[in-house]
Amino acid sequence: MDISAKLVKELREKTGAGLMDCKKALVETNGDIDQAVDWLREKGIAKAAKKASRIAAEGACDVKVDGNTAVIFELNCETDFVAKNDKFLALVDLIADALLKNKPKNNELALATTVNGKPLQELLFEQVSTIGENLTFRRYELIEKNDNQTFGAYVHMGGKIASLSLINGDNAEVAKDIAMHVAASNPKYVSRDEVSEEFITHEKEVLTREALNENAESDKPKPENIIEKMVEGRLNKNLKDICLLNQPFVKNPDETVEQYVKSKGVSVALFKRLAVGEGVEKKEENFADEVLRQVG
Repeated sequence: MDISAKLVKELREKTGAGLMDCKKALVETNGDIDQAVDWLREKGIAKAAKKASRIAAEGACDVKVDGNTAVIFELNCETDFVAKNDKFLALVDLIADALLKNKPKNNELALATTVNGKPLQELLFEQVSTIGENLTFRRYELIEKNDNQTFGAYVHMGGKIASLSLINGDNAEVAKDIAMHVAASNPKYVSRDEVSEEFITHEKEVLTREALNENAESDKPKPENIIEKMVEGRLNKNLKDICLLNQPFVKNPDETVEQYVKSKGVSVALFKRLAVGEGVEKKEENFADEVLRQVG
């Protein structure tokens, strides 16, 4: 039978389920909206759709390497309680293996990747009902290397942070050290060469205003040429803080990362770092509320 768009829209508003699921439910129930609601509930779709509107800012990041291919991604859930659950962690592992096997090029293709015989997006939707929270496959990257390069992978605190390094040269220990350093120090760029002129110009403007404000409030104002030197000094310090090669190496702060890799005869090609929930506005809840929600 023909199902009107108006009826599909009404069912969607009632249940929060997707348009295709709503249409299928109405077809299955001959257009009876009340029966369609029941059909969606029985399939677990209405419940999952309701959860899908909730903020998922916890979870785990993972990185895995196989030969010349590496994947790094973030899978989110709503609470730290679930993020530490064996079912959730097994799901993260399952996804990592499927991504390495299929090598999707981007997030959209990753969601279409077959995991346990079905698209990842569909699997996650089913797992919402099983695990009991909204799940979001938020970020993903595929990195491939050549035979003269080496990957280093590191996962911190059960997936709170995942990092990947790629070095030019054959030294697995150094590659792992760089991945660990990236996890700890959170650089934004490999070197100053990667920093855009727009970023530098903006930083100079901010630092100049800051210095001028300080100067205006000082009992002993500094001349303009000194202000310029102050701004340049602060800019260089900021760039050292965010550029990997200029940072003090975490295992030996007496040398920079650049000095360390040069001493080993290798160089850094790139790095990736993910931390759970970066950029997601989190809802504050106490632990008791979290537990109650799990058993409720």
